Amino acid sequence: MNIDVISLFPEMFTGPLDQSIIQRARNDQKIRIRLINLRDHAHDRHRTVDDRPFGGGPGMVLKPEPLFEAVESVRTPESTVLMMTPSGERYSQAVAEELSEAEHLILICGHYEGIDARVDTLVDKKISIGDFVLTNGALPAMVVIDSVVRLIPGVLGDCESPTEESFSSGLLEYPQFTRPASFRGMDVPDVLLSGNHAEIARWRKMMALERTRAIRPDLLERKTETHISHEPGTTREN
Repeated sequence: MNIDVISLFPEMFTGPLDQSIIQRARNDQKIRIRLINLRDHAHDRHRTVDDRPFGGGPGMVLKPEPLFEAVESVRTPESTVLMMTPSGERYSQAVAEELSEAEHLILICGHYEGIDARVDTLVDKKISIGDFVLTNGALPAMVVIDSVVRLIPGVLGDCESPTEESFSSGLLEYPQFTRPASFRGMDVPDVLLSGNHAEIARWRKMMALERTRAIRPDLLERKTETHISHEPGTTREN
C-alpha cells in the first residue's frame, strides 16, 4: 500500500511512523509512506496556504490552490482521498478494514478554522476520529494510518491478531491475563487454566458481551440493528 500525507506539519509524523509495527511494515516494503508539506505547493514568496474566510468570522481557512495541486501531484486512478475533519464520518474498525484494501491512500490534514469547501470535490471520504477538537489533522491521520496498516496481510506476526481485538467482532475485547496465575490476592479465572478450549471460548464471548454492555451499550444496539436490517424480507424506514 502507498500512503501520501498532506500536512502543514510533516515533522509531527517523525517518530510515530518510525516505530513498532509501522516501521517494520515500511522496512518489509509492505507500505510506502510519503509526507508532503502543503507549503511546497504555495508559490508566493511567503508560501501562503491560508486566507480570511469570505463573509467574515474568526480564524483562517486553508486555500484551495495549494491543496488541489498537492493532491493532483500524487493522485492516480487507484487513489482514495481522505480528509481529516470534525465534520467527517465517525471513524470505526469497519472503516479501517475498508481502507486497508485500498492500493493508495491520500490523507489531507486540516488546520486553522477549516478548509475551503471546494476541496471537497477532491475527497472520497471525510473522517472524524471523535467528537472533540484538535489543533490540526496530523494526529487523526496517524490514528488512521496505524489502524489501517496493522490490517494489511502479513504486517502483524500472528495472522489472527486483528480478528481477536476490540471492535473486530463489534464488541469490546474480553479481559486478558498472563502469568503469574495469582498476584496480590487476584487470581486468574479458573476456566482460563482449565485447558478446555470450548469453555474458554464461551467464557470469552460472555465477558466480551458483559464488558460491552457495561461500557459501550451503543455497540450492542448497533450490532442488533445491523443483524435485523440484513434479515431476509426485512425493511427499514428512514
